[in-house]
Amino acid sequence: MYSLKKSLGQHFLKDENICRKIVNALEQEPLTHLLEVGPGGGALTKYLIQLPGVDFKAIEVDEEKVVFLKNTYPQLQDKIVHLSFLDATPPFTDEFTIVGNFPYNISTQILFKILEWKEQVPVVVGMFQKEVAQRVAAPAGNKVYGILSVLIQAFYDVKYLFDVHENCFMPPPKVKSGVIKLYRKKETALMRSERDFFTLVKTAFNQRRKTMRNATRALFDDTILVDDQFNKRAEQLTVNDFAALTFKMK
Repeated sequence: MYSLKKSLGQHFLKDENICRKIVNALEQEPLTHLLEVGPGGGALTKYLIQLPGVDFKAIEVDEEKVVFLKNTYPQLQDKIVHLSFLDATPPFTDEFTIVGNFPYNISTQILFKILEWKEQVPVVVGMFQKEVAQRVAAPAGNKVYGILSVLIQAFYDVKYLFDVHENCFMPPPKVKSGVIKLYRKKETALMRSERDFFTLVKTAFNQRRKTMRNATRALFDDTILVDDQFNKRAEQLTVNDFAALTFKMK
């Protein structure tokens, strides 16, 4: 079999009902190319490789799991990329869907990586620590709305699908989990540049208890900072608000 590596944040899904619910969420959208991130022991993989007409690949950093998966599912011989997802390049030239029970210790980095690939990734179905899943889906004004919420929601619509209990995993994590679905937006908010947008959002939330005026003073001329919008805190601004402000940056 295989061992569990705490250093890689491994908690393997064992609940077949949850696996089927994740696969069902995938099947609601057109599906031709599919990438599974972190297949681990193959709980999801065994369902994914049965999907008809789908070009499937997986990325797995743990060599032991790569060997196990190839031995257990011979059809995966040339379908597994042995690499950290964070170091990977897109495995398809066409658009592809991403699915995974994402390692919780790098889940935020995984989402930022997906943002880098957004032109090729129209749909993502992923399991995260519940706190992270809620943060991604949080609307403006919510106490957990932050950098991750704004940057993901600028390019994707987010749907929180369902909670997953700790006992659905082996070993059970100490936190609850949640599955979310990302749908790439057909139209995104107008912004001066993505670089400016990312800079503004990160600067605003890095001092989230301060008003926008105090938190982002270095990015705007004083004549702009008199606007009433700068009396608000970052969590009160929508994606569209941040995008519009990029045109007023220095």
